Amino acid sequence: MTNQQLSENYHRGKEVKVSVTDLTKKYDDLLVLNDISFNIYKGEFLCIVGPTGCGKTTFLNCLSRFIPTTRGDILVDGQPADPTHHDMAFVFQEVSTIPWLSVEDNIRFGLKVKRRPPDEVERRTEQMLELVGLKKFRSYFPRQLSASMEQRVVIARNFALNPDILLMDEPYGQLDLKLRYYLEDELIRIWQEIGCTVLFITHNIEEAVYLAQRVLVLGQKPATIKEEIIVDLPRPRNFADPAFVKIRDHVTDAIRWW
Repeated sequence: MTNQQLSENYHRGKEVKVSVTDLTKKYDDLLVLNDISFNIYKGEFLCIVGPTGCGKTTFLNCLSRFIPTTRGDILVDGQPADPTHHDMAFVFQEVSTIPWLSVEDNIRFGLKVKRRPPDEVERRTEQMLELVGLKKFRSYFPRQLSASMEQRVVIARNFALNPDILLMDEPYGQLDLKLRYYLEDELIRIWQEIGCTVLFITHNIEEAVYLAQRVLVLGQKPATIKEEIIVDLPRPRNFADPAFVKIRDHVTDAIRWW
């Protein structure tokens, strides 16, 4: 099947969750994002890759409304993206546990901020502790945890909110390979169980192919979408599978700017 046929089959019949149209971002005279348009589908796991400094994080910050756009529209369920209205959660590269709260209180934190009913707070906290395997460590504080356990707390805190959209900006970039592989598998397992929409930013090509249903490749600044690549592989994925290697090499060729 050709890439065009894969793309047509992939897009057919899917429900649009996020619509990005003509997204442009400038910092004074520096054009970072240049007329970017694409859709993210409900329940999709989408990865965005590109050269270092091309504007991947800027795009995520525009989507989350941490920074204003220069031009263009970002719609969630047909309405302008608004984190105060839409259920969005964020996982960033820097571990963001709250050091004075225990594991279980870290997970409760977002639920309490959103003023969820007490019975829901407890139910979701217990569910997440079970999902990420931290029930035995519920009373521990972040300083008592390993790096992978601490990042699992962050993931659990965000998934506890049952977000419509989970935005992740290179969350495993500072971890060693063994921890990264473990947490990637954890993320896929929880995403499949919860069913939310995930947008994952990474500079790691193998990570993108391992995680994503679809990969968008950004070009150098001013960034545009250089290519869309459908990752039509079964899970769990095998890094040594010739089909995996073929897609990885395709993404690598697409990301090159020289």
